[in-house]
Amino acid sequence: MDEEIRAYVRTTKQRLRSLQDVTTAFQDVRNHVCRDVDAISKRAASGQSTIPELSYDHIRDGKVSDTLRHDIRQSGAAIIRGVFPRQQAEDWNAELGAYIEDNDYVTKAKEKAGLDSYFSALDAGSPQIFGLYWSKPQVMARQAESMARTKQFLNRLWDVSGPMGQEFNPDQDYAYADRTRRRRPGDTTLGLSPHMDSGSYERWVDPAYQRIYGPVFEGSWQDYDPWKATFRTQTREFSSPSVCSMFRTFQGWTGLTSQGPGDGTLSLIPSARGIAYFLLRALQDDVPEDDLCGATPGRALSADPQWHADILGGLVSIPVVEPGDTVWWHPDLIHSVANAHTGTDFANVIYIGASPKCAKNEAYARRQAVHFMAGKSAPDFAAEDYEVDFKGRATIDDLTELGRRQMGL
Repeated sequence: MDEEIRAYVRTTKQRLRSLQDVTTAFQDVRNHVCRDVDAISKRAASGQSTIPELSYDHIRDGKVSDTLRHDIRQSGAAIIRGVFPRQQAEDWNAELGAYIEDNDYVTKAKEKAGLDSYFSALDAGSPQIFGLYWSKPQVMARQAESMARTKQFLNRLWDVSGPMGQEFNPDQDYAYADRTRRRRPGDTTLGLSPHMDSGSYERWVDPAYQRIYGPVFEGSWQDYDPWKATFRTQTREFSSPSVCSMFRTFQGWTGLTSQGPGDGTLSLIPSARGIAYFLLRALQDDVPEDDLCGATPGRALSADPQWHADILGGLVSIPVVEPGDTVWWHPDLIHSVANAHTGTDFANVIYIGASPKCAKNEAYARRQAVHFMAGKSAPDFAAEDYEVDFKGRATIDDLTELGRRQMGL
């Protein structure tokens, strides 16, 4: 970080420390989080589910129980099975592979190596993520009615009320064009160490984030509600390739292959209020005055064993998911991708999050639509622009009426 940002961090930490006894507050949060982590670890060790699971059919038919909704809110994560038929997902997987091969993506990617540095500070660097946004499988999955209904269900888990009206419209969603992961079996180098997206040092210094986390910073962390949407759409993130400019109620992906423990795929710490530990940890006396436990502008927010060992014990792998299943997690959840893929098949996904209608997301969607029309990389990401001349990429003629609305067209 440059000296100007370091000075701002010092000033911000001094102000936040003046609001409460941060040592006592952190100890209380730490005790709570350690109990959560212990419970998560015990469930995982005994083979019990640590991440709530439900069927898309139950969402479609309005049969999701209040108990299950509560469990999702507590954990901050969900596995929603069967959003797409298995055969559909497998066909998309094959089509996406052909799109990559027919357009000689690998050769072109080598020529542009180094443009995307978002994950460079994490232990294992960038996994086998392809800088593609407009393949037909990605576009078709984003604009599917079943995906829209799934995201509507997830958006409605939030309390959208605010002093100026609804913070966002839970029933309408903009498409956020993200990339795709195709991880080879046997890979041992291309994981992602535990981290959060959607802001790093901003979580302490941005005024909207400070309002979101107000109870944590002001001495009543038990009153913090991870699902209160007020101010969430008003945050400003440090501009950098791969820092998300949209507000996402959930990050997520759709599985194109079977994958689970040992397959080099996703792990989570399923505790929606674990962010309180993270925020208060950076305000303790053993952390340098100009440091926030390593938070760096324009990079993923790393969960470092040096600072966050207490909470990392709760990191658990997702269960086995099948093609067409989807995985979702709250934007404040720590997650990782395992360093070793010891399975026998590719672990392939399309990244699709939930990004509801609000002014912030609409502004981004309109910029994104211009990139879509030209085949350029989505605005949040490094300007690799592979698909400008790719054969078979999706065009405006491939968009349904829903797809056009989601793209701000």
